[in-house]
Amino acid sequence: MKQVSMDAAVRTETGKGAARKLRRAEQIPGILYGQGETPVPLSVNRHEFQRMLFVSAGERVMFTLNLKGDGDGGQRLALLKEMQRHPVNDQIRHIDFYEVAMDQPVQVEVAIEPVGEAKGVRFSKGVMELIQREITIECLPLDIPDEIKVDITDLDVGDALHVGDITPPEGIRIIDDPSTTLLTIGAGAVETVEEEEEEAGAEAAEADNAPETEE
Repeated sequence: MKQVSMDAAVRTETGKGAARKLRRAEQIPGILYGQGETPVPLSVNRHEFQRMLFVSAGERVMFTLNLKGDGDGGQRLALLKEMQRHPVNDQIRHIDFYEVAMDQPVQVEVAIEPVGEAKGVRFSKGVMELIQREITIECLPLDIPDEIKVDITDLDVGDALHVGDITPPEGIRIIDDPSTTLLTIGAGAVETVEEEEEEAGAEAAEADNAPETEE
């Protein structure tokens, strides 16, 4: 997990008007939630935050937020909980952080990454379908993985991977129902198309070889 230190200004004004004003000043409004704590409205520099996203390149990030202003200073450890983007220009409009403690477990969603090629796809022309791309886990903040890899090479046509089939890394507990289906290996459509083409060819051949009848 990548660790990043970032300044965050505590906001004294909230609401749509205050948020628009911040965005015009190249700031992104946000809020810091915590377990049993009063949420803290804040803002971060847009360019600094976007640079952090670029540098982290998809890694999960632990933030050390240096709070500035309104007497609510100090540092807070936090994870990125949610980002809201503009539906047209995709600019980040709001950020939700969630305060964590290093010695207390947290629940987060992580992506599953299928590894290998299922034998049902490789040998039987099956098709893999991802049903659920993420699972919920519980662990200490520094143990949070960027993803959980699952080996699917032994899956044949008709097989499925369930949450209960995953062996998580040490220190990680999976929260989701073990019966939840994550992916399936279904029969491909190639054989069906080939069979239809063969049947059409056979029908055409029969028609060509049929004896002509006099009217």
